[in-house]
Parts: sequence; structure tokens; C-alpha cells
Amino acid sequence: MNFDHTDKVKELIAKLEAFMDKHIYPAEEEHYEWVTDPANLWKHWPGLEALKEKARAEGLWNLFLPEEYGDLSPGLTNLEYAPLAEIMGRVPWSSEVFNCAAPDTGNMEVLAKYGSPDQQKRWLQPLLDGKIRSAYVMTEPQVASSDATNLETTIFPDGDDYVINGRKWWISGIMDERCEVMLVMGKTLMDNPRHQQHSTIIVPRDTPGWKIVRNLKVFGSKNSPGGEAELLFENCRVPKENLILGEGRGFEIAQGRLGPGRIHHCMRSIGQAQRALEIMARRVENRVAFGKKIADQSSIRQDVARSFCEIEQARLLTLKAADSMDKYGNKIAKDLIAAIKIVAPQMAQNVTDRAIQAHGGMGVSDDTPIAGFFTLNRFVRIADGPDEVHMSQLGKQKIKEYNEA
Repeated sequence: MNFDHTDKVKELIAKLEAFMDKHIYPAEEEHYEWVTDPANLWKHWPGLEALKEKARAEGLWNLFLPEEYGDLSPGLTNLEYAPLAEIMGRVPWSSEVFNCAAPDTGNMEVLAKYGSPDQQKRWLQPLLDGKIRSAYVMTEPQVASSDATNLETTIFPDGDDYVINGRKWWISGIMDERCEVMLVMGKTLMDNPRHQQHSTIIVPRDTPGWKIVRNLKVFGSKNSPGGEAELLFENCRVPKENLILGEGRGFEIAQGRLGPGRIHHCMRSIGQAQRALEIMARRVENRVAFGKKIADQSSIRQDVARSFCEIEQARLLTLKAADSMDKYGNKIAKDLIAAIKIVAPQMAQNVTDRAIQAHGGMGVSDDTPIAGFFTLNRFVRIADGPDEVHMSQLGKQKIKEYNEA
């Protein structure tokens, strides 16, 4: 693996960092005040669209989309995208400014890779243009959805339509008024082998037969404007042409979607951990307790050093996983993807916890972004598969591999 960034990536890093300094960091407080004001519930911050226009004009747009998608993509590899995602991760909401926000990124990759020409024209292009937002609808309350074969929602054919019935929850982004389309996963071929029973279908928001049951709070926050929600589908009819790829291909689509999504989460987590460490270092250098700077306390220096080491380790593993995805494909790189999904969010949680402790009472407030980083990464340890599932599968694979050697 080449550890040196290409000239193209160096230029993008410089442009992105300058954009963050000029437009994103100065807007953090205004954005926070807007999205936490109950009067603005489920409405996006008014300054967002102007920033999106600026980012697109500077070529900082759809950077996540892998190079194999030709004209749809800026041509970056996963390895090239990694430092850019890390920079965006320093301010979690900023990814949307560059049209690189989940769940849209995963849904765009699905439509780009598996969608029909008509599906791409109707839904992919507006998403690529940042005109609409989307949701991915998989997790269910009645079953352990960490095993996606447990899903009970049905997608059955009926004449020219498919009919969807089931209950879903933890559906990110659906509360946003700009979310106009859902990718819904459920079972169609009940008698098939368990990994060939599922299908994925496109459901426009204005389709009758589904409703939002409730918003689900995360650590007490409604996470406006996108939120997370529980949904109910009752005889929801969509045309057969809305099915993606074919019946029984849903699990294949989900796995293809989650590989890049998992590593994108990790890239952003590293950015949050790095920023928390920098904020922590400045804080301890400028606070005095018991007659000396906090930075002079041995325990604080150990926390800073340990955090630096852990961030660097996770960053290198992320880059190795990204490089393997580029060279050999997501299937071959699955062990490294699993490894970094286990490592990075936990690392970021540990680093932000130390930063919180170094700040004292201020650390648990919203006066810095650190507390938000902590709760976000605690959530990411469950999102796209909990730690235990990744460890179980990774351990199983390594035991098999080492016994075959």
C-alpha cells in the first residue's frame, strides 16, 4: 500500500479543509441552535442549500461514489476517499453539504450498481444532484435484525404489483421532509435457502399503505431533521418495476451496500476522535488545577499519548481495508472491513471519553462537540451490524483459515 496521497487527493484535501475552515466550523453553533429548537422540528437548517451549492461549484461533490461508476463518479478509490471522509467526520452534519451523507450514499451505490436505467433516472439522478433524500428500510422490532435472515416483512407479488406488509424501526432520515424514497427489504421467496429469500424494492414516499408510527429518540435526542422512526406497512402496493435486481436478491444487495457503508462510518469516526484529541490537548494546556497546568499531570499525558496511538492504529487499519477493497473487491476485503468496524467506533468512544473527563463538567455539555461524538460512536457500534456479529463472523473465518493453512 502506498502511504503517500496522490496529487489529486492532496488537492482535494486542501480544498476540503479550506472549505471546512471557511464555511463549516463557523456555522456549527448556528446549525446546532437551529436543529435543537423545537420550533424547527423536522426542518433542515436554512443555510444548508447555499453551502451545498458552494461545495458542488468547488468540485467537492459525491466524493464517496466509487470510481467504477464512470461518469457518475469523481473517480476516487476507497483509499483516496478515506482522508476526505475523515475530514468531513469532524463535523458530522457536514457530510450532507458534500452529498456524502448516509443513508443516501449507500442507496446511491445500490441504485448505481443494481438499478435499472429507469430506476436510475427517476431516483439516482435526483440523489446525485442532492435534490432529495432517502431512507434504507431493513431493521425490524420483532426480530433480532443483526441476523437479516430473521426479517419478517413480506414483499409478495400480486398482479402487476408487489404488496408490502410488516413493521420496521430505526429507519434513519425518514422524518426529514426531503426524504422522498425508501429502499425496503423483506421476504418474497419463503421456500428458498435463507440467504435467497429476500428482495429489495423502491417505495416512493407518497405511496399509500405505510405510516410513521413514532419517532425514536437516541440518547434523548430526536436527531432532527432526519431522525429515526418506526414504520408500519399495511398492504402497501408498488409496481413490479420498482423491484431492484430481482426476487431473492435482497441479501446480496444489502451486503453490497453495507461493505462501503461500514468503512465510511469508520473514516468519520476517526475524524471525530482526532478532533476530540485536538480539543482535549488545547483544553488541558490552558487549565490550571492545584497549582499547575492539567497538561503537566502524568495521567493526562498518558491519555493524550494513548489516544494518539489508538487513532493512528485505527487510521492505518482503515486505509489497509480501503486499499484491499480497491484491489481485491469487498468480498475479499470482508475480514478487514469487519476488523475496522469493530475497532474504529470503540476507539472513538474511548478517545472521546478521555476528552470528556479532561474537560470536567464542560465535557458532558454541548459547549463542545465531544459529548455528541461519544454518543454518536456508541450508536455506530450497533449500526450496520453490532460489534458482536462482526467479531463472531471474523473469529469464525480466522479459525477456519488458520486450520486450513
